[in-house]
Amino acid sequence: MERVTRLTAEEAVVIFAASNGCPTNQAVTTLFSSLGVCAAVHELDKDPCGRELEHELACASRHWEPSPVVFIGGKLVGSTNTIMSLHLSGKLVPLLKDAGAM
Repeated sequence: MERVTRLTAEEAVVIFAASNGCPTNQAVTTLFSSLGVCAAVHELDKDPCGRELEHELACASRHWEPSPVVFIGGKLVGSTNTIMSLHLSGKLVPLLKDAGAM
């Protein structure tokens, strides 16, 4: 859990995802980009410690979240469904502002 904690503390928005061009990964990164948020993206399948990170993420969320896994302000927020729900309900932007991402 140490590496996930360190990585998520370094940036306001951190995304852990696969680099396979998954539409849900692209939707989340595109959403953040359209909001002017520069998210740090860690591609698990390209990271030599990717499997270890996957295990840490599973422990953090108490189960494996579907990719991508998004942290805002160092806190686990969730995957695509959670991010899109927050955005549609108008709660994402205030969360990003509170984290210093905007």
